[in-house]
Amino acid sequence: MRVKLDENLDVRLADLLMARGHETATVVSQALTGWDDDAIYAVCRDEGRVLITLDLDFANPFRFPPEGTEGMVVLRPARPTVPQVAALLRRALPLLEGQDLRGRLWIVEPSRVRVYHSPKPTPAE
Repeated sequence: MRVKLDENLDVRLADLLMARGHETATVVSQALTGWDDDAIYAVCRDEGRVLITLDLDFANPFRFPPEGTEGMVVLRPARPTVPQVAALLRRALPLLEGQDLRGRLWIVEPSRVRVYHSPKPTPAE
């Protein structure tokens, strides 16, 4: 999986992802810090990377449609501390790795995972 960690995630989480074989870039390492959400969304789409973030703006599929992206993962820990975020990501990775994330929005909470994807249009009769 090709991943980009948003600037609101500790860059040390990249090590966790790379240890599991994921090609990982961070907003910080690419000097994208401070860019607006629309620009980060476009960069991830253009680079073919799954965005992993804490930013709830990305949980709105009408503002940031997952179609045409490699997928988006919004982490929702009980408290956004580094240990809790890391624990939530560790628990979610086995599930995410077994799925096709393309065109989907994954909202990962401690007790559940919600997946949004646009319904496929039905052919006209």
